[in-house]
Amino acid sequence: MKDLIITEIKSEKAILVGLITPDQSEEKVNEYLDELAFLAETAGIVPEKRFVQRLEMPNSVTFVGAGKLQEIKEYVADEENQIGVAIFDDELSAKQIRNIEKELKIRILDRTSLILDIFAMRAQTAHAKAQVELAQYQYLLPRLTRMWTHLERQHGGGGVIMRGPGETQLETDRRIILDKISRLKKELKDIDMQKSVQRKNRGKTVRVALVGYTNVGKSTLMNVLSKSEIFAENKLFATLDTTVRKVTIDNLPFLLTDTVGFIRKLPTNLIESFKSTLDEVREADILLHVVDISHPAFEEQIEVVEKTLYEIDKTPKPTILVFNKIDAFTHVVKGDDDLTPKRRENYSLEELKQTWMNKLQDNCIFISAKEKENIDELRQLIYKKVKEIHITRFPYNDFLYQHYEGDL
Repeated sequence: MKDLIITEIKSEKAILVGLITPDQSEEKVNEYLDELAFLAETAGIVPEKRFVQRLEMPNSVTFVGAGKLQEIKEYVADEENQIGVAIFDDELSAKQIRNIEKELKIRILDRTSLILDIFAMRAQTAHAKAQVELAQYQYLLPRLTRMWTHLERQHGGGGVIMRGPGETQLETDRRIILDKISRLKKELKDIDMQKSVQRKNRGKTVRVALVGYTNVGKSTLMNVLSKSEIFAENKLFATLDTTVRKVTIDNLPFLLTDTVGFIRKLPTNLIESFKSTLDEVREADILLHVVDISHPAFEEQIEVVEKTLYEIDKTPKPTILVFNKIDAFTHVVKGDDDLTPKRRENYSLEELKQTWMNKLQDNCIFISAKEKENIDELRQLIYKKVKEIHITRFPYNDFLYQHYEGDL
């Protein structure tokens, strides 16, 4: 039984807090807070209000300035609002959490702990649970001190500083957590070895991996292509466990893998915890990078995924950019008298198609997995890419059946 830590929250209502800095514009902060609100909703929390402040850098003591903290405190203290949790868009230090909790008297979460909570709720298999538990303990370790601030260090006689119960308990907890981290790493290493054997047993079959930002429709596309029923819903991190299916297009079999989605500001130790999941990406021959074209920040999401993929494996792989959710795409038409430069939201789907197709030629396609639009074209594109690799591995042919000129 895994000891997954799921944060207890008094109330389902929450406030969201973000900062405008020289590195983060107001527009970016609003996008990040939209995503944070979606994360909160996925965890069963209702975001009630947002607090944003412009600062050169986060306050090292309370993240926001004293005036803004007072404003938040007054809002939280009003019983009519029934706020039970404050969620901050960046990772907080132990000192910041301690000081903010002391002022607001409610539970404090940062982006990382919220993501870990969602992962803990979503983990189904023993493998996923072990990965999440490891990430949770690695996050908890440097923040242990705030749990024992109510126990002061005690001073003994003769000028010798004696260790008080707080410090003793802290050391005990630290040792317990380090032991658990060590045990989980060993457990995951054993699972990795089993997974590695499984991957080797798949032989030379061409492997295609679905990658992309969270909630772009990877699992829905997996269901459409493999004609299987994998859990898919409109929530972040609906998929935590890697799913592999054998798919046959026309006369050509290959393996299709659905992987965990990426997200902005994804904690490094979380990426490391999901090593075996990411091994599927490393060992894939072709990547299907799924993109939500209806999302206003889809280009930034592409960058986040490409950067994370580069960190995982620096070897370039054949990649097809699959622009999904064309059925949900909308744009704003500029008026004839509007002389301002065209923004992302002013481009029509046709204009975006021309831009990306000119850039990537036949390495991109626009589809709707939900409405099954352009799926046959996607199958043909995958078939072409898989066949190129297949014939180099099986020069004497290992197709299910042979095409002859007369059949075409």
